[in-house]
Amino acid sequence: MAELANCSRCGAIFVKALRDICQDCYHEEEKAFQTVNTFLRDQKNRKATMIDIINATGVQESYITKFIREKRLLLSKFPNLSYPCEICGIGITSGKLCKDCQESIVKDLKREEELERKVERNKKMNSVANTYYTMDKQNRK
Repeated sequence: MAELANCSRCGAIFVKALRDICQDCYHEEEKAFQTVNTFLRDQKNRKATMIDIINATGVQESYITKFIREKRLLLSKFPNLSYPCEICGIGITSGKLCKDCQESIVKDLKREEELERKVERNKKMNSVANTYYTMDKQNRK
């Protein structure tokens, strides 16, 4: 059963079925796709970069990035087309992060994990070192 929702773009209320945007925003997005697709179909524009496409068509970068992520624009056909990494901004062709940022995050996670292990080891050593046992003099033989 369909439910009411607010459009993630314009905030309008609509009946949510397949998309998270209203019909008006969907038509706007499709118009932008057709504009970009028409521009890129021309042989001389196949090697255009993101900036070239934005300047020539006036379509927002967020739309073009969405088209790439949805695989509506295949990067194998457009070799100079990329979108920015969410951390450093370098051009990438898949995912949200470039390889360097991914490796940096993995390295940071490993470092944190190692620090956590050291803290646990120290706690365990301290609890063993601070334990005192008493012996009953009568039971000692």
